[in-house]
Amino acid sequence: MKKRSQKEYIVIGLGRFGTSIAKQLEANGCKVLAIDRNEQKIRQIAEYVTLAMCLDVSNEEALEEIGGRNFDGAIISIGHGLDASVLATIWAKEQGIGQIIAKAYDEMQGKILTKIGADKIIYPEKELGVQLANDLAFSNLFDAIELSSEYSIAEILTLTDWIGKDLREIRLREKYGVNAIAIKRGGTIIVNPPADAPTKKDDIFLLLGTNDTLKKIAAISTARRN
Repeated sequence: MKKRSQKEYIVIGLGRFGTSIAKQLEANGCKVLAIDRNEQKIRQIAEYVTLAMCLDVSNEEALEEIGGRNFDGAIISIGHGLDASVLATIWAKEQGIGQIIAKAYDEMQGKILTKIGADKIIYPEKELGVQLANDLAFSNLFDAIELSSEYSIAEILTLTDWIGKDLREIRLREKYGVNAIAIKRGGTIIVNPPADAPTKKDDIFLLLGTNDTLKKIAAISTARRN
């Protein structure tokens, strides 16, 4: 039997979470079948994945249109409606898909999806919120929290030309296209830092912005550390 050179995944539900996963899987060299009942979402993602289909998986007959392909994994990323998530998970299990990952909004929904065959439950909003809160509260240093394939929150040591200036003078949004969420100063976290507070030498900024922009700023910051 000839081994496939590319992994194949099916992503059902194209909200922000599902769309991000589908695009990144394809970018990583996988083949992706993306499914949603919203035609606009299908048009928006079509150029980024191997195949995009407009189907309402809350209808059992619609699932039959997908066929019996052997996917390496299924990501069930449907909105708040539990019925559609249940049907899609059962279908994936019946197809013999090896890895079934389902998004859930609460513990009860997660337990139900696990019972019917999901191998892993993801709570995107909860997990991101807990991670960020812990990092802010307990000063566990981190390089970046990836929010999507395009945006992240990153720690940046104050650049040399920021020292002694307040946020209005630094003009983060105008000059760099990023926003300051908080500043770490010693053992203190200053959330939503005031615009008129002067920046100190060892301040660490938590910046929200595009990955490309943050990498450029981080490169300057790293040079200062060295």
